[in-house]
Amino acid sequence: MTVNTVNAAESTTQVLNRLRRAQGQLAGVISMIENGRECREVVTQLAAVSRALDRAGFKIVATRLRQCVLDEQDDTCVDKLTEEELEKLFLALA
Repeated sequence: MTVNTVNAAESTTQVLNRLRRAQGQLAGVISMIENGRECREVVTQLAAVSRALDRAGFKIVATRLRQCVLDEQDDTCVDKLTEEELEKLFLALA
């Protein structure tokens, strides 16, 4: 297994953990709304969900950027992204 493959698998695990955490937080926000919790509390938790999702998205883009740099010399890479495509993905999260 190459270092690139190990890093990609580790990044995938980190992204999935962040998404699962965000999923739990979102369920908590839904419950808070259903139970009539205070607006400030709901919005604070909703902001936490949003940040968790943003971090997951940035991790995905950062991992792909790293792979693109490492794979730049690899002509067999089937999922090459242009600089413009990577920028568009990054800006979609901003």
